[in-house]
Amino acid sequence: MAEPVRISPAVRRSGMLLAVLATLLWSGNFVIARGLQGRMPPVSLAFWRWLLATLLLLPMAWKALRSDAALIFRHKLHFFGAALTGITLFNTFIYIAGREVPAIHLALIGTTAAPVFVLLLSYLLFRERLPLPAYLGALLCCVGLLVLLTRGNLAAVGQLRLSGGDLWILAAALAFAVYTLLVRRRPPGIGATSYLFVNVALGTVLLLPAYLWERSQMAAGPLWDAPAIFSVAYLALCASAAAFLLWNEAIRRLGPARTSLFGNLIPVFSTLEAAAWLGERITPTLLAAFAFILCGLLLAQWQPARKREA
Repeated sequence: MAEPVRISPAVRRSGMLLAVLATLLWSGNFVIARGLQGRMPPVSLAFWRWLLATLLLLPMAWKALRSDAALIFRHKLHFFGAALTGITLFNTFIYIAGREVPAIHLALIGTTAAPVFVLLLSYLLFRERLPLPAYLGALLCCVGLLVLLTRGNLAAVGQLRLSGGDLWILAAALAFAVYTLLVRRRPPGIGATSYLFVNVALGTVLLLPAYLWERSQMAAGPLWDAPAIFSVAYLALCASAAAFLLWNEAIRRLGPARTSLFGNLIPVFSTLEAAAWLGERITPTLLAAFAFILCGLLLAQWQPARKREA
């Protein structure tokens, strides 16, 4: 069994900052997924988001693509898996779930399940072993999320029931967990920008059949009013291009299991955004949950100092 990988303090701090910024940018995704219901069908929202992101990334990636082309083609199966799970399936499933599940619920279930899936798959597939503080930190994060989910009444955990929308979120979390593990094993020699561009472009192509089918079932196209245009632009620029670049680099520095735990910040950020934009109250329950999650994240990144050799 592999020994836990040690990370230098400077790399760990920079990786943590990148992961936090990525989750901050992603947090609006769940609010938009719920807020655009009635204006934009789920597959259409995903397709236009990623198509615009592809166009935004193309000028940045063009030069690198020319030099990385041979490596990209050699690792085509890796890119197919990463594009399918991280681009085609993950957010599409979230948008489908958003038709019946509130935004905070979307963020809670997705971010609770994804790190658990990453930890399980990391061990089952790669026998990756983390230090004990990482597992204790993950447990604290889950407690914080359960505090939010049950509104502070942890005794109600046994009464929770999953709806069809909840199952879509769990499927999304599993897809993102697989994507996170694939990113950790990014083929060497391929730059971050070209790696992201190929995943986004290929994921958009894989979405095209579902998009065309959805359009064939609609009496009218998406409603392109100001909120829809702004939302798609935010998703493409901030929650796609910028957030994925930050997240992929955080995975490279921290590893998939540690990085995935930062996803637990998304429901906290989403709740704060709902309070700012929708006038919802910041409750003591939210503050308690945030404390659990923050402590869990810090504990998961802590590494005991090495004993000096005699």
